[in-house]
Amino acid sequence: MIRTLVVDDDFRVNGLHCTYVARVEGFEVVGQVANVAEALDAVHTLHPELLLLDIFLPDGSGLDVLRQLTGDAGGARPDAIVITADRDITSVRTAMKLGAVGYLVKPFGADALAERLAAYRALQHRVDVLGPEAETDQADVDALFSVVRPTALPAVPAKGHSAPTLALLHEAVRTARRDVSAAEAAEITGVSRATAQRYLSYLVREGMVRLELRYGATGRPEHRYRTVS
Repeated sequence: MIRTLVVDDDFRVNGLHCTYVARVEGFEVVGQVANVAEALDAVHTLHPELLLLDIFLPDGSGLDVLRQLTGDAGGARPDAIVITADRDITSVRTAMKLGAVGYLVKPFGADALAERLAAYRALQHRVDVLGPEAETDQADVDALFSVVRPTALPAVPAKGHSAPTLALLHEAVRTARRDVSAAEAAEITGVSRATAQRYLSYLVREGMVRLELRYGATGRPEHRYRTVS
């Protein structure tokens, strides 16, 4: 389970985000705090692996939390997804420079947060599979960076399609290094099979993924998907 600390001064929003997190497989909320001081204390006592971090806090900025944790020699700093109403480009750039692995603008729904969390979970899974002593090739490095910051391909998805989910499915097929079924892609990404099927079909129409048919002894052929090289 990925230990998650939610930092937001609005207790209703904080509670809502905790509820969203609890619905996502592989995550548990270990605490919820409302300001910079509480966040720093909770990191040192609860040892979360991930922060859901608001910027606007009553005693400072969520970015101050990242700054102080970055300079703290007392232990490993948790990763952070910034969750805020702040749309200022300076804040976005600062969050990136301070190592935030995501930036989600309020308001948003449960699905949007679930997509970011699923991407983060996929990143952690890749790191675990590679192991601490592994030597990566360029494909592995590209996969690690693109899981959390997926490229939104195509740039403007059709109505009813989410760019992060589209990128997540495309990345799952690309890094599988073999053809996969919709069910396998769903298991890799954490989305439903129906969602995986819908997005994979869209990627086929856009020319990003190739559909291959595997014929068995009887019945309809199985649909398999592979990225276009």
